[in-house]
Amino acid sequence: MHTREQKISLLSDMIAFAIVDGELHEREYQFLLIIAIELGVNKEELKQLFHEENRSEIIKSDFERIQQFYRLALLMHCDGIMHDRELIKINEIGINMGLNPFAMKRVLKAMEKSPTRMVSPDYLLEVFQEQHN
Repeated sequence: MHTREQKISLLSDMIAFAIVDGELHEREYQFLLIIAIELGVNKEELKQLFHEENRSEIIKSDFERIQQFYRLALLMHCDGIMHDRELIKINEIGINMGLNPFAMKRVLKAMEKSPTRMVSPDYLLEVFQEQHN
């Protein structure tokens, strides 16, 4: 993430995804807050984003698109409840970002099987790079 606008866009996308099931769980909010702080966005700015229209920007780098997909997948799992709407939306977002549907499915399955709902960065990149070959 280079510009402030890109960071705000990323958070806006994540907020829109977090409420796709009709609720914002406390664990989802805490996850969003952690990401915001890592991006240099304070708590008040994050709260304001909940009241603004989604300002989505196109992510140009493959690595950043994969990273954003993984953040959304972590957000999807953090409340412990997998909603059908979340699964449909994350696939829609991934396809719109130009990610390979088979790679997305493999990552989501691996996360489902993992007790921590996380996968290693090496695995994540390997799955998406396999699909490029």
